[in-house]
Amino acid sequence: MAGHKSESRVSKVDSETTWDLFLSQAMNQARPVVVHFTASWCMPSVVMEPFVDELASIHHDILFLLVDVDEVKEVASKMEIKAMPTFVLMKGGVVVDKLIGANPDEVNKRVGGLIN
Repeated sequence: MAGHKSESRVSKVDSETTWDLFLSQAMNQARPVVVHFTASWCMPSVVMEPFVDELASIHHDILFLLVDVDEVKEVASKMEIKAMPTFVLMKGGVVVDKLIGANPDEVNKRVGGLIN
């Protein structure tokens, strides 16, 4: 398995349009959403990406999104993202939880709580 990178189950948001599309799909399918707000220059955010990929491979019933705050400023502003990484958990299009910082154990716990 070393050296083999499987396809990520985390969808990258590249515009406000794709953001709206992903959220409406999740609402139509009654799927919770976990959004990882990141920046390429923020090492804690970058370090969390493989962890989020792993969570997404375990929790198929959750939609995992990745938003680079520098590429999609409108979404970051709308969601009031001030620091990276920030994890936003949503149900029915509504924010139910927000976690700031690279804390894998806490992210894992809150993601687990999202589906229970």
